[in-house]
Amino acid sequence: MKKKRKIWLLSIFSIIMLIVSACGQEKNSSTIADAKESDKTIRIGYQKFGTLNILKSKGELETHLKEVGYTVDWTEFPAGPQLLEALNVGSIDFGHTGEAPPIFAQAANAPLVYIANQPANPSGEAIVVQKDSPIKNVKDLKGKKVGLNKGSNVHYLLVKALEEAGLALDDIQPVYLPPADARAAFEGNQIDAWVIWDPFLSAAELELETKTIQDGEGLVANREFFLATDSFAGNEEALKIIKEELIKVDKWIEENPRDVAEFLSPEIGMSVEALEKTLNRKEYGLEEISNGVLDDQQKIADTFYHLKLIPSKINILDASADLKKQ
Repeated sequence: MKKKRKIWLLSIFSIIMLIVSACGQEKNSSTIADAKESDKTIRIGYQKFGTLNILKSKGELETHLKEVGYTVDWTEFPAGPQLLEALNVGSIDFGHTGEAPPIFAQAANAPLVYIANQPANPSGEAIVVQKDSPIKNVKDLKGKKVGLNKGSNVHYLLVKALEEAGLALDDIQPVYLPPADARAAFEGNQIDAWVIWDPFLSAAELELETKTIQDGEGLVANREFFLATDSFAGNEEALKIIKEELIKVDKWIEENPRDVAEFLSPEIGMSVEALEKTLNRKEYGLEEISNGVLDDQQKIADTFYHLKLIPSKINILDASADLKKQ
């Protein structure tokens, strides 16, 4: 009897182990399937003003990526620094910013890679003053209060403009404010000059009748960059499709600035006229990252290190897609 009972218990135990093993295999299979599904989802970060926003609205990127098994998850960010912070922690795979945010992100050891850029747009940022201001040129800024967004593209513009005029940052009174606060300070005469970029620049020109004393021509490039995480940068199939669709939508924006301005106006809260002016003065096209572009980024990085805006020197080449492939 005891022998039969022992055999029965062993049989029950064997059955239980088989069930547990089967469940474990099913769970592992499910985990692997979920991982594969996650690998086929491309997480893209975008800002309200930019080519990626229009690309999202048209829906053609999703269509073409779906043909090769990918889905797209879009996330909106208020500005480049927040977008690149998400890229740093692995929340997104791909996104776009201006020149300065990638430098700060790389200084924070973000695993980013430069993928492509749009042409330089130096006239898309400027130093402006009130139309009746006695300030006539950059030299006249000595001792004056100048509003700007700290660590942004225009920070570099201001530094270069002051250098050309024989001045340094210590010769003026920088007032670090985000665009909305800087505009309020400018309108209230709390600052003497404002260093700002499009589309805020276009809005100020049209609505406040500002006077430009210096734009970026001959001083800075003012480029828009498309970046990816180190891990996603090797996904040539998906990146090829993204680049192709960016080229198409960029061409469409160039040919239909009024339609694009009307679409963006309620989303951004700016007039159609200001947005159309911004779109009409920028250059279009998607460019591969060149050595010249990387050199320009290195100059900005070195300047920011000299100004102690970043804690240590960085090598922009460390974020080069060509080097990552080696």
